[in-house]
Amino acid sequence: MREVDFQRKPVMAGNWKMFKTSAETRQFFKVFNTLVARVDHCEIVIAAPFVSLVVAVEETAGSPVRIAAQNMHWEAQGAFTGEISGPMVHAVGCNYVIVGHSERRQYFGETDETVRKRTAAALEHGLTPIVCVGERLEERETGMTEDVLTQQLTGALRSLTVEQFSRIIVAYEPVWAIGTGRTATPAIAAEAHEVLRIQAAKQFGEDSAAGLRILYGGSVKPDNVSGLMAESGVDGALVGGASLDPQSMALIVNYSGESF
Repeated sequence: MREVDFQRKPVMAGNWKMFKTSAETRQFFKVFNTLVARVDHCEIVIAAPFVSLVVAVEETAGSPVRIAAQNMHWEAQGAFTGEISGPMVHAVGCNYVIVGHSERRQYFGETDETVRKRTAAALEHGLTPIVCVGERLEERETGMTEDVLTQQLTGALRSLTVEQFSRIIVAYEPVWAIGTGRTATPAIAAEAHEVLRIQAAKQFGEDSAAGLRILYGGSVKPDNVSGLMAESGVDGALVGGASLDPQSMALIVNYSGESF
């Protein structure tokens, strides 16, 4: 197994998207908590739907599992029907929030500017933002991957201080690999992560960039996670469908093959 930089403890995060009722959430954690009770080699994060966040926080109390929201508004309060604010997410007991997921960009009009505003708001309200970036298939095929990743990262982080930057996590999620069964090879993931780290160094300095944790997201499964995690620039995973099953997610958390 690769040597892990103590400043970049891996993060294995599950994103349930629009799945699981409160009852299903309780059932998941009754199994999952037992499977990961002794894990300390990585941080474990589960992003549940808004309506299941309270239950998720309750069920993971005293466990190594932390809970994330899947989105949040940049304003602390106001006339924004249907939205959830950072203070609300924090008050529920969440530690993390996903920001700028490609599905938010694709279906709900998310832009680099709104990602920037959500990221800054998350930090202001004591949450760790998992900031998502990634190229579409046509952008990769036309050689635009580096430009797209640079633009998205720069746009999302341009207003942050070095101190604020030290508290974020970035997730590289190639859109062409999300929910498609297609996974970026470890080499492709590592190359994209290097692009992001180089850009981060330009914005915040090499020392800060060296501490940035960059997760890979896109059809991560128990049978491919070890290869991805073997790359020194891959600091964890943002897992979609495979995170819905507690045994599957536990195997991903246990990517090193060590006993729980």
